[in-house]
Amino acid sequence: MPSHLSADHPAAQPPGRGSVDALISQTRRLKGDVDAVRRDAPSDGSDPQERWQRALYDLALHQLTDLDEHLAQLRDGPPPARSAAGAQPAARTAPPAPRRGSLLSRVGSAEWNLLTDEASWSGELYQILGRDPTAPPLTLDELPSLVFDEDRPKLTGMVTDCLVDAKRIDGEFRVMRPDGEVRTVHMMGEPVLAADGSTASMWAVLRDVSELRRSERAVSETRDSLQRQRQRAQSEHRLAVELQEAVLPPWRGSLRLPHQGTETLDLAAHYLPSSASALIGGDWYDALELADGDTLLSVGDLTGHGVAVASGMATLLGAVRGMAMAGTQPGQLMSLLNQLLDTTVQPALGSAVCCRYRPESRTLVWAQAGHPAPLLFRSGTGRRLNSPDGVLLGATSGAVYAQAEETLEPGDLLLLHTDGLVPGRSSTAAVNRLLDLAPRFDGARTAQDCVRMVMEEFGETERADDACVLVAKVTS
Repeated sequence: MPSHLSADHPAAQPPGRGSVDALISQTRRLKGDVDAVRRDAPSDGSDPQERWQRALYDLALHQLTDLDEHLAQLRDGPPPARSAAGAQPAARTAPPAPRRGSLLSRVGSAEWNLLTDEASWSGELYQILGRDPTAPPLTLDELPSLVFDEDRPKLTGMVTDCLVDAKRIDGEFRVMRPDGEVRTVHMMGEPVLAADGSTASMWAVLRDVSELRRSERAVSETRDSLQRQRQRAQSEHRLAVELQEAVLPPWRGSLRLPHQGTETLDLAAHYLPSSASALIGGDWYDALELADGDTLLSVGDLTGHGVAVASGMATLLGAVRGMAMAGTQPGQLMSLLNQLLDTTVQPALGSAVCCRYRPESRTLVWAQAGHPAPLLFRSGTGRRLNSPDGVLLGATSGAVYAQAEETLEPGDLLLLHTDGLVPGRSSTAAVNRLLDLAPRFDGARTAQDCVRMVMEEFGETERADDACVLVAKVTS
């Protein structure tokens, strides 16, 4: 059983003013530092992470403010209590009104004498409970009348355990003030035992913790909102990844063309995710054997990130495959893709390059829509193919896309890429870095080896956007 106060126990004396003043100075310096950090933290209220941080800053400031006031009360000592008869000592001063925004500044005390059935309340307790200071304090039997119905059993149980079993009181309950305001009160107390061991009285400290609980709820709600946002982002990322993996070709190495009987192109590709964002972008690569024996090669990029963009990318890629299988040539295919984006509910922009390779004549027919041109490597040197006219997909209605032809030779290597491969650089600088790999490509045995060289050069680069690269090596 916990220790209990004795009725003749001497009153504790306040600590020395010097030591408490030093604590007050430290508290005020810390409060100033926290307030400075809070002011420097930007927040427009739209980001749950920022709202959560702001709520924690506010809670810390409120608590430091209350600590400052409590230390001042500790230094000055407790105010005189108001007795049941309403007598007020002449030297008594009214407790200062709590500052607006303070969480714990309202602290009152009370004692109920069981032998004389008298009660004494501090003036602050009257303010907490919204009682008339000239009215007599409520007895223990009357106190529950202020408490919410559902909280009364809790208060009654705490008081009974204190008086009967000499247990400490430590709990909270809500009170309805006469002005209709609801306050949350934290009550701590102990029995005071007489010389014969019986309970002579009960004292308690009652603290208004309404603002504290509200601030704690705000912190909890913003933390929960942030957690939900993270879970939603994780779910969206997982869905976008699954969607991307479902539509991008899973092959690695050579693509064999059964209608030709022999291998004509050695293909390899790689996708590089953004290092600055967890969201999946709209980059794609594709290689497809067509019904007439031609091979479709394409790369593209739909602007944006997330599930909607990944879904849009899947739609575009499906359209490219379908139209190519139907025999649509690259220039006309780009015009139809532009119409498709132009009629979507949500406006979007995209870039793409589409190539149709005819193995019998080794002819490459291609078109582009605001996209980097393919790079052709031959005999240890490389160059960029001259781009036919073509604007970004979705930029304007009725756009016309030209197409170009290029004759390839055995051993030639064609490299298609999206513009995020070399971030933060001009398109010319990016192309020059890729063209510098020509001597290494000349000694490569397979397309996969060439892709590996590109990854060694660019794979560790910090990039703000996704990127992909596709390499096609003419084998015969």
